[in-house]
Amino acid sequence: MPRIIVAGASEASRAQLTRLLAASGLGIFRQCASGGELRRTLNECEDGIAILAGTLPGAPADELAADFGDAFQLLMISRPEALEACESPRVFKLAFPCPGSRVVGAVEMLCQLHAMRMPRRSDGDRALVEEAKRLIMRREGIDEPAAHRHIQQYAMRHNMKMTDYAAQLLQGGSNDV
Repeated sequence: MPRIIVAGASEASRAQLTRLLAASGLGIFRQCASGGELRRTLNECEDGIAILAGTLPGAPADELAADFGDAFQLLMISRPEALEACESPRVFKLAFPCPGSRVVGAVEMLCQLHAMRMPRRSDGDRALVEEAKRLIMRREGIDEPAAHRHIQQYAMRHNMKMTDYAAQLLQGGSNDV
């Protein structure tokens, strides 16, 4: 089961969505109330499903799709005018208001899509990436999410796997830190 993150500026919306999904057997990993908190959580998780309840200042759905769309399935539940403003084809959209069964069905579909497209990293690969993050954190004086993002962005820009870049870093084969 992928990690499911519920984000929204309204505490009531987050709570209602969390209750709905929990009642359907879908566990919520975390709730986020701000764009910064959501971005930190997405960096921490590496992959999963992010559900945006409305718009979230500091985290437009188009930007989230560009930054995290390879690893995360994104679902935006909002008013039609907000959905129209989101142009990314990587964001799944549901117009609010909608029946709870439709929300649950959409999240279940995203869980299936996630399972089909996300290869699982082995423990060795995970350890390699973690070691490379520690190296970058030490060299650059940055925190763990920033180090993870560095590895992720470099790998995407150079069309390579994060583990391949991590191995390259640890072997001293890249000066691009």
